[in-house]
Amino acid sequence: MKDSNKLNGAEAMVRMLEAQGVTHVFGLCGDTTLPFYDALYTLDHNITHVLTRDERCAAYMADGYARVTGRVGVCEGPSGGGATYILPGLIEANESSYPVLAITTDISVGSYGKYPLTEVDQEALMRPLTKYNTVIKQSAHIPRMVRAAFRAMTTARPGSAHLGLPYDIQYDAVDPTDVWGDTTHATYPARATAPETGAAEAAVEAILTAKRPLIVCGGGVVIAKAWDALGQIAESLDIAVATSVSGKGSLSDDHPLSLGVVGSNGGTDETWEMMTDADLVVFMGCRAGSTTTKRWEAPAPGTRIVHFDSDPMVIGANYQTEVGVVGDLRLALDQVNAVLQKRSDLPRFGGAASVAEIKKRKFARFAELAASDQAPMRPERLIDTLNRLLPERSVVVSDPGASCPYYNAYGHLPKPGRHYITNRAHGALGYALGASLGAWFGRPEAKVVAMMGDGSFGFTCGELETVVRHKAPITFIVLNNASYGWIKASQMADKDKRYFHVDFLRTDNAKVAEGFGLKAWSVSEPADFEPALAAALAHDGPTLIDVQVQPLEEAAAPVMRWMG
Repeated sequence: MKDSNKLNGAEAMVRMLEAQGVTHVFGLCGDTTLPFYDALYTLDHNITHVLTRDERCAAYMADGYARVTGRVGVCEGPSGGGATYILPGLIEANESSYPVLAITTDISVGSYGKYPLTEVDQEALMRPLTKYNTVIKQSAHIPRMVRAAFRAMTTARPGSAHLGLPYDIQYDAVDPTDVWGDTTHATYPARATAPETGAAEAAVEAILTAKRPLIVCGGGVVIAKAWDALGQIAESLDIAVATSVSGKGSLSDDHPLSLGVVGSNGGTDETWEMMTDADLVVFMGCRAGSTTTKRWEAPAPGTRIVHFDSDPMVIGANYQTEVGVVGDLRLALDQVNAVLQKRSDLPRFGGAASVAEIKKRKFARFAELAASDQAPMRPERLIDTLNRLLPERSVVVSDPGASCPYYNAYGHLPKPGRHYITNRAHGALGYALGASLGAWFGRPEAKVVAMMGDGSFGFTCGELETVVRHKAPITFIVLNNASYGWIKASQMADKDKRYFHVDFLRTDNAKVAEGFGLKAWSVSEPADFEPALAAALAHDGPTLIDVQVQPLEEAAAPVMRWMG
């Protein structure tokens, strides 16, 4: 093995990743990657490299891994096209507040401006997409820039980072005494900061003067692992808790105060009632963006707002805020609980009774639709079957298309935490296949199920080879409606059914999967889905079910607004 007292740039990069606690790297080889791959081959280390078939999926794998582990996800790719292909995963992770590091090797610094093959200004390319970004120009800079990237990714609001590693820099020497890591930044959120003095007290005073308050949680609650503190606040005041799509898991779906998702995607008329009726809304780790607020239709003007977030930029961005609390969500909510515990006159807001009545109506309608024998199968029946058969220790991943609003609204998570993953920041199709494999590497003891439309499946189905190569027992469910269903439904709702270039030929995706080596089922009759799902979940290898479902433009999808 290589003498660790003499390191070149590529070897130093491997050693720095190891020093920062990295155990998995997802990526795809290229000409400019040769020294880095050789370092991975020759050095004795504890990093598992996962060869992918697409740089997009490498980034999505790193994203899924980061979400379920609480650790930094790392992906890599070569110069030129590899760098451009890795972009979608970086921007999704950054806007969704998850730490994903992309290392893209580059042409030699010495050849910049001489028109070499695959030249692109990687630093300019990545700048608007990441929280930290640099192309390393000297090998001596590698250790401190890796440490800086991990600091940036894991502190305050987490986000993505990019390091460009030129070809010639990978051969240059690095002082081994500078190759050390700070494992404080191996997990996130790192170095959490508490709110300023008095902020929690001000938030409590505002909440206690409301008559019909509602808590709306975003992904920040789950990222900060603040669900126990949230539950304590909600129970102390009997206050209902709604969530954004990314906030699903802030409370267990079984919790009597858990209202469910509100807003355009996965919200229903029933859950929206509490959003419009609230006289005070408490946003917690939620940006109050277009989806959660149904393009800012609610809270209505004049509704009082209390906002908790680790990012001060989101507070007051969309609503005049009475009290803003900036800090780590877990520390902030712990402070709120400490304030509440000192009070003996706490009001009870009747949240559990209101939630019970609303959910009774919502799920009665769902149960009626889920019982339908209509063919093609209603997506409600698919979700109901999944809820009944899925093991408790599961991770559900959904692409942003056909499956997403149904699982947002009706999917059942028996425990709080990150058990559901979907890419809601930018909604690129093709996310679920890669992210599910990353989630499996991060949580191999869980049953991972990935849902996607047939449009999404076509984006990244080649990555099934990676799934089979690693014998990952993931179950894929393809909702087959032979169209880009979300856009077709939008053309129905917004363009008077002027359908233009949204339909394509129906593919037997089960046969595609079988060609890669998966065990697969093709389902056209609703009665055949449950036995197929039971068999797929019981199988000890990768499986896929291609199921013909009702087109979205004909469905009763829980989508309150197709655009926005």
